[in-house]
Amino acid sequence: MSNEPTSAADARRKVTELVRDARICLLTTTAVDGRLVSRPMGLQEADFDGDLWFFAYADSAKIRQIRVNPQVNVGFSDQKHNAWVSVAGTATEEWDDARAKELWNPVLKAWFPDGLQTSGITLIKVHAGSAEYWDSPGSTVINLLGFAKAAVTGKPPKAGENQEVGY
Repeated sequence: MSNEPTSAADARRKVTELVRDARICLLTTTAVDGRLVSRPMGLQEADFDGDLWFFAYADSAKIRQIRVNPQVNVGFSDQKHNAWVSVAGTATEEWDDARAKELWNPVLKAWFPDGLQTSGITLIKVHAGSAEYWDSPGSTVINLLGFAKAAVTGKPPKAGENQEVGY
């Protein structure tokens, strides 16, 4: 794919597609001492409209960190499709019964054994300020060959599509 700019709407659609395919991400918050802390999270809202949703415990470190510094990053890696997305935004703790019911998935019982009645359950909403994606349409072998060729020729590899998106 080329590095030609696309329309904002096309770029947002691409981010939505890549986020939907990846689903598992790393949520990065800032600890009180300034360290960046990342942990794996399962995305609950795959129809990305600028907001990402996650279930968490209200007394968890990530919630405490968001309360102090709501600026977060959510990084997605879809190795099957050689694609990556980085979403920078503002996180808030929001409990909404209707939204929680809409987002609930039975797999979550592994972390929240009493379902939506689990004591201390809450939602994290990340509102995107910007996103950036990298999409390399070839297979891993093709990409590795491209990197090897670049090392020999000294010319950068054709790494695929990269686009920044504002929200």
